[in-house]
Amino acid sequence: MTKNKYNIAYLLGLALTSAMGGLLFGYDWVVIGGAKPFYELFFQLKNSPGLQGWAMSSALVGCIMGALLSGTVSDKYGRKNPLIGAALLFTLSAFGSGYTDDFNWFIIYRLIGGVGIGLASTLSPMYIAEVSPAELRGRFVAINQLTIVIGILAAQITNYLIAEPVPAGTTDAEMLTSWNGTIGWRWMFWAELVPAGAFFLLMFAVPKSPRFLVKLSNHGAARDVLEKVGGADYARVELERIKGSFGVNDRKVHWSDLWKPKIKPIMVLGIVLAIFQQWCGINVIFNYAEEIFSSAGYSVGDMLFNIVITGSVNLVFTLVAMQTIDRWGRKRLMLIGSAGLALIYSVLGLSYFMGWTGLPILILVVMAIAVYAMSLAPVTWVVLSEIFPNRVRGLAMSISTLMLWVASFVLTFTFPILNSTLNAYGTFWIYSLICLAGFVFIRSKLPETKGKTLEEIEQQFNTSNEVREAIEND
Repeated sequence: MTKNKYNIAYLLGLALTSAMGGLLFGYDWVVIGGAKPFYELFFQLKNSPGLQGWAMSSALVGCIMGALLSGTVSDKYGRKNPLIGAALLFTLSAFGSGYTDDFNWFIIYRLIGGVGIGLASTLSPMYIAEVSPAELRGRFVAINQLTIVIGILAAQITNYLIAEPVPAGTTDAEMLTSWNGTIGWRWMFWAELVPAGAFFLLMFAVPKSPRFLVKLSNHGAARDVLEKVGGADYARVELERIKGSFGVNDRKVHWSDLWKPKIKPIMVLGIVLAIFQQWCGINVIFNYAEEIFSSAGYSVGDMLFNIVITGSVNLVFTLVAMQTIDRWGRKRLMLIGSAGLALIYSVLGLSYFMGWTGLPILILVVMAIAVYAMSLAPVTWVVLSEIFPNRVRGLAMSISTLMLWVASFVLTFTFPILNSTLNAYGTFWIYSLICLAGFVFIRSKLPETKGKTLEEIEQQFNTSNEVREAIEND
């Protein structure tokens, strides 16, 4: 039960609109996986593992650039305007990736889309966190993860519907001259133009974040937004809390501020959680589905259908996370996720080692996605959006998201190398060990933040850091 009566319809409208950045993030990130067998033939990449890895991971370089840029632009222009810019980048990337006949330009358009992902992945959850009441924040920020999953599933279904069936035994030459190899893969990218255009138009209708408005000393506009969220009494209390968290120091935030004694432990926590969300290994299943399912004995046609299955499971268990995150808490779900993936990966590695194929591999992959979808996938974004102090949140989350995409690039780029040198079983055993290490870190370092306002979380960290400093100086 909530203590205040909130305007849920208004909150839901704000969350769903800003979370369209997550939908485009999910679509743009995953669409390339279904197009991969076909554009690799078109651009003659089949015998060049390095270029194959670069085609898959180039967008992640753009993500790094976008995440790095997001801190500066969010502190200067807020959360709303850069999200409008991200929508334009998604639109350009979607059109160009499908239009070009030149591999270098294909990479450039993927980089542009990556910048959009980097901006949206930082700013969409941050905006939702800053407009949501404390007791509802977890499930509302998780809407961003839900839209990411919907974007992933939309890309998977779109790829499956666009691609013509590929009969077993089809040669590369036959596939290259088919609908899939000439025009089909282009329509997979062009389909993104519809949600990108909608996101661009709808973002003009949402207000600026009340916490960014307070930062600009525009208290009247901040109060108006808060009143629409929870009424006059809620707006009065929240506005005073937000104003108090900024204090009298309104100078520009510098990078050095993030490494001061009171903020440094929070930065380390955010960076480690961001890296762990990627190095837990689940995203190779989405980016390298062809290799994973081929190793399990599936054909290209079967692979596209299996991807839709995994995407559907991803969606269902994200909905489970939205129902549990504000009741079970962030820490418990993160522990369940890290321990569950460690166990599943160890069995998955054993399956590859023993030479099992077909259904057992699919079941284990689906189990891994289910565990990830209800834990590490949404909860990491929720935690990152709420642990940083108001004054430095834009820059701090930018750095954490930057490290997330650096980790994602490393994961994506190294998987083909690990898979070829250690085989699938060795690769998944490595991911199992990483998940075990993540479990230990989360258990010892992550405090529970459910049900607390952003300002209460800030005070909680300040208090714990003051106690730590007192012990160290004793």
